Amino acid sequence: MARVLISVRVFPSDIDVDLEMLKKKIKDSLPEYASVYGFREEPIAFGLNALIAHIVLPEDKAGGIEEVESILESIEEISQFETQGITRI
Repeated sequence: MARVLISVRVFPSDIDVDLEMLKKKIKDSLPEYASVYGFREEPIAFGLNALIAHIVLPEDKAGGIEEVESILESIEEISQFETQGITRI
């Protein structure tokens, strides 16, 4: 079964948000069929960093990407996010 990798740029709500805590919160919030492949921190400006989250989903899961996006919207420490790419792996 093929899988889908989505790359999402996550912007913290505040400069004081602990990125390690945010990574854990994202991992813990994902549905059981999704997993985090990895995170990368990306400097934005004035000490503020965004997280690039690489999330793996099964290709045949209908509505999986929308569900992950909905979960990210519900995390208080995230001000906004943007899906940067989707690829089959």
